[in-house]
Amino acid sequence: MFRLAAIPVAMLLSMAASSLPLTAQAADSPLQISAELEQKVIAWRRDLHQHPELSNREFRTAKVITEHLQSLGLEVQTGVANTGVVAILKGGKPGPLVALRADMDALPVTEQTDVPFKSTAIGEYRGKEVGVMHACGHDLHVAMLMGAAEQLVAIREQIQGNVMFIFQPAEEGAPPEEGVAGAELMLQEGLFAEQKPDAVFGIHVWSAGNTGVIGYREGPLMASADRFEIRVKGRQTHGSTPWGGVDPIVAAAQIINASQTIVSRHINITKAPAVLSFGIVEGGVRNNIIPDDVYLEGTIRNFDMDNRQAIFSQLKTTAEMTAKASGADAHVHIDEGYPVTINNPDLTRKMLPTMQRVAGADKVRVNPLVTGAEDFSYFALETPGLFVFLGITPEGQDPAKAPSNHSPFFYADEAALKTGTELYVNWVLDYPGQ
Repeated sequence: MFRLAAIPVAMLLSMAASSLPLTAQAADSPLQISAELEQKVIAWRRDLHQHPELSNREFRTAKVITEHLQSLGLEVQTGVANTGVVAILKGGKPGPLVALRADMDALPVTEQTDVPFKSTAIGEYRGKEVGVMHACGHDLHVAMLMGAAEQLVAIREQIQGNVMFIFQPAEEGAPPEEGVAGAELMLQEGLFAEQKPDAVFGIHVWSAGNTGVIGYREGPLMASADRFEIRVKGRQTHGSTPWGGVDPIVAAAQIINASQTIVSRHINITKAPAVLSFGIVEGGVRNNIIPDDVYLEGTIRNFDMDNRQAIFSQLKTTAEMTAKASGADAHVHIDEGYPVTINNPDLTRKMLPTMQRVAGADKVRVNPLVTGAEDFSYFALETPGLFVFLGITPEGQDPAKAPSNHSPFFYADEAALKTGTELYVNWVLDYPGQ
């Protein structure tokens, strides 16, 4: 069972007494971090960027986080879901438990930027040697949450309730042979079993927005992501005598075409959009041999959990019946991935003023639906959650033309780190009063 030890109060008080000075805060203004803490956050980010680690391999990252949290006087739980790190800060006043989450893993991408802290790390992914890069900005997430932890410890007596810091591994997904990972595994191990947060907050940096712009959305924000396999079994024969066998290639083609009607004719798309795409079609070895079987693989993206199940069911029926009409057999396997990332509407509305105070009202905007997926979704299914995007493309540059997340040219303007760190802090400070 997952457990967190009690916080040593004497150590916390000592840290608070020697903490960094705070920027002056008016009653209607957000708490701002000092220039000194901002520089520390930038330094952490650069160090993490230069030493990226793949999913479930975040050993050095976890060590950096753990040593920092322990230096603040927090007792830390390590090895959660393999490499995750969790700590709880007890505030000076009674109140709720608020969770703040940052993901830690990097991607099998060879960096092609020219920053002085460029990654030259090498790792192994699915048996192949690969370059490793923080091409999705998780290094920024970790650094911002480390900074938020330092700031919140410094003002612990002002905090109503407690804060759970979640540094999560394997958001990008562990290799298939390693099974369940990341947020799902943290919950399976009991992360929320004994101390369930009243709310959970997360931030993802986003090249599609300019620096400091916050993108939010009530309800569904990011899609579920599911992988499917269809194996179409025919009967091999010579290409000159197709009547002597059963052609799985023709059957597979008919399945691909028929599957396009699932979303357009069987799903109520006024409720929520969905996408069904094929990405792999494999079959045959020679031009004059009709093969025995064909392999299809694709992805399903969707924003409604009920629609999700309906698509699964309809895909199975469509593939099996279409193949049968051709004399073939189809076997469908669906690998359920991350659920829909859903922002609790009440929580989102209540925390909107906080986001506007931190970033400026002109920089807080309703985000369009995103067909990418995030395993923060598991946390938000357990307790009210709020997940937002933070722009990191420098002012004056068109974010629509910026290298996207997961690009080897992905670039983050570090000026956004201050906004993200302050957003974490002010969510905690404002939540009890909402």
